[in-house]
Amino acid sequence: MSEPTKSAPRRYRMTVDHVDPMSVLRLSFLLSVAFGIATIVAVALMWGVLNGMHVFSGIENIIGQVDASGKMAAVAEYLQFSKVVSMAAIISVINVILMTVISTICALLYNVLVKLVGGISVHLIDE
Repeated sequence: MSEPTKSAPRRYRMTVDHVDPMSVLRLSFLLSVAFGIATIVAVALMWGVLNGMHVFSGIENIIGQVDASGKMAAVAEYLQFSKVVSMAAIISVINVILMTVISTICALLYNVLVKLVGGISVHLIDE
């Protein structure tokens, strides 16, 4: 039996000349929400690790020794779990909004620039 001949790999050249802003909006929103959830979980885990290592109680002891008047005691209040996770959630919500808006604006700018200079050329090979 003879061995079948292999055909030459097919080559494709494509140009990305338009990006749908609504698709970019949806995708960037979902990705930024996932990133925000991951941020909140990472902050909660990091706080748990640091609390397990007694870092926060050490900070409170140092503040108590340095500040006899108690004016810096308010700093220790910001190290509570609920406040740290709340701040992470607020930052994540702001990040979701900013990432979604910026990526959509970038898609619109890409569409304008494509009209001026062309798109991104992609070469694909099917082996």
